[in-house]
Amino acid sequence: MQLVTGMGMAGLFLLAVVDSSFIPLPIPGATDILLVILAARHHAWLWITIVATAGSLVGGSMTYHLGKAGGMHTLEKRVPQRYLERITRWTAKHGLLAVSLPAILPPPAPLTPFLLAAGALQVPRKKFYAAFGISRLIRHGAAAWLGYRYGRSILRGWTHFSNEWSTPLLIVLWGALIAACAWGIYRLVKRERGEARQRLSA
Repeated sequence: MQLVTGMGMAGLFLLAVVDSSFIPLPIPGATDILLVILAARHHAWLWITIVATAGSLVGGSMTYHLGKAGGMHTLEKRVPQRYLERITRWTAKHGLLAVSLPAILPPPAPLTPFLLAAGALQVPRKKFYAAFGISRLIRHGAAAWLGYRYGRSILRGWTHFSNEWSTPLLIVLWGALIAACAWGIYRLVKRERGEARQRLSA
């Protein structure tokens, strides 16, 4: 966050691209946090809203076209099986709402599965851009306005919190990442061994 904050508008744009793409970020709602920080530092809240929305459109477009190119295979690969049926059914029935609602809701509401589903289920491109862009504009605008209006108080609280808890949070974060990587490797090795046994038995 310190790095992208120092980059100003360029950092905001790049963070918004990644935040709306299929690339996971360790901090949920990172774009909104940066919007609050920049608006609190007297950046024009309307201008940074437009920059963040443009970045979100780029990242969301990448995810949409990934789903469109890969179809259901990509969706099945990237979305947990326990959520897949509900997401595909909801997207097929309410295409625009399935895009706009996750785009406007704050974390922990999932976004990437719905964007992939919109592409895989062939939600019209122009309608997708309109629904996603308007929803992101509203969400980013609200975050920027809050930062402009109440930013100084928020920053004072954030500084106090980070000074007190930054080290424990980093330890927890890195521990969670290491555990997740170890679990992923374990599952991959287990699956490979199972497939090898099936081939031998066949």
